[in-house]
Amino acid sequence: MVRATSARPSATAPSRKATMSSTERTGSDAPAGEASRGRRLAESAARVIPGGVNSATRYIGEPYAFVSADGAYVTDADGRRYLDYHAAFGAMVLGHNAPVVNDAVRAAVDGPGLIGLGVSELEVELARRVVEVIPSAESAISTMSGTEATFQAVRLARAVTGRPYIVKFQGGFHGSHDAVARNVISAPERAYGRDPLSKGILDPALDATLIAEFNDLASVRTLLDRHPGQVAAVIMEPIPHNVGALVPTQEFVEGLRALTAETGTVLIFDEVITGFRHALGGYQEVCGVTPDLTTFGKGMANGVPIGGLAGRRDLMEHFNHTGGDVLLAGTFNGSPISSAAAIATIDHLRANPDFYERTHALGQRMRDGLSAIVADLGIDATAAGFGGVFALYFAKGPIRGYRDLMRNDNSAYVAFHRRMTEAGYLMLPMALKRNHISGAHTAEEIDATLSAAADVLAGMRKDGIVGG
Repeated sequence: MVRATSARPSATAPSRKATMSSTERTGSDAPAGEASRGRRLAESAARVIPGGVNSATRYIGEPYAFVSADGAYVTDADGRRYLDYHAAFGAMVLGHNAPVVNDAVRAAVDGPGLIGLGVSELEVELARRVVEVIPSAESAISTMSGTEATFQAVRLARAVTGRPYIVKFQGGFHGSHDAVARNVISAPERAYGRDPLSKGILDPALDATLIAEFNDLASVRTLLDRHPGQVAAVIMEPIPHNVGALVPTQEFVEGLRALTAETGTVLIFDEVITGFRHALGGYQEVCGVTPDLTTFGKGMANGVPIGGLAGRRDLMEHFNHTGGDVLLAGTFNGSPISSAAAIATIDHLRANPDFYERTHALGQRMRDGLSAIVADLGIDATAAGFGGVFALYFAKGPIRGYRDLMRNDNSAYVAFHRRMTEAGYLMLPMALKRNHISGAHTAEEIDATLSAAADVLAGMRKDGIVGG
């Protein structure tokens, strides 16, 4: 069997075609007619884990399971190697198994470990770094996930304002807790209406979350006017990467800051994805707009579980166990291992100021290349993104908000990611999911990816999946 990306692709290497034989897809380790090792592992998982995965979006079919990762590459259970653009939903900023992070984790493992009382030096050092690099941060807390961070942010905003409602944007994802688990990738008939992500959420929790349109300040003002003095917070991904990459206009973010200040509404930037990926201080550093609260996680520790919340000291003091009125609790908050990984990641980024210049340039190289390919093939598609994040929407631009995304051909989007994965370039085959370039990617690998994308898109055009 010829394995997908059995060697590191280069700009001069011929690209893999978008289709594989059935033998290649089932893997070489299994005899004819027998399921691949990955499929067998997935079937075993389904017997002890509901659906066989521990998070709803992890099941993609083939490849079913992965066994190793290094730098910009991952290897599946059947020995196939992929250039990774999924990057664990963006958590891998430096690349897989970054030595600087691994060394810090090993040292933390050999340290005092989790005590669960008092405070550790690593917790203090991490909080200091967060306050130093994030513009909005005067005080910070640690959590173990982005969902926990946004949960704390919403609860805090309601506590300090005494107001019931929050505003989120159609297409934004802020975790799985009840207050925000609605209206992400909604079908056109459900967009902007009631579209919960799960059963089991009480109606009052859903109804207390109002839905606005991204890059449309008037839609936010309408909701604030409709509920005067009743909106506790506006929460937003500065770039809604959970639907690809909707880049905000400067007028929008500045207007949102002014509007929330005018109405006494807490402005929350959910930088769980954008934080530490686009700039050390997050997207707020890029746009120069400072929110009241900021959530973060994912790339902050380069794949080690962590999350957190930072913001104005007067707001954060509500978590103070002496005199505060908002509960902060969690056995693993401030975990020494997570803190050590985050410190190592932040210190590496601070010591390498060209990191962002380089990853931004690679991202632009990818977007420009994709734009040229679809233009040459006459395909109605728009390359979008920011920094090292890119997406190829199968719709004509411009694409500014979710209403524009409803023109996207979701079937073509999934087909492109599926065929790229089959060619050895791992892209999550789900509609509107973004792709990430890490510090481990090279210009040669971007060029090899573009060569493969040209073959894949030409094949999709030939097969009638896309057209002009």
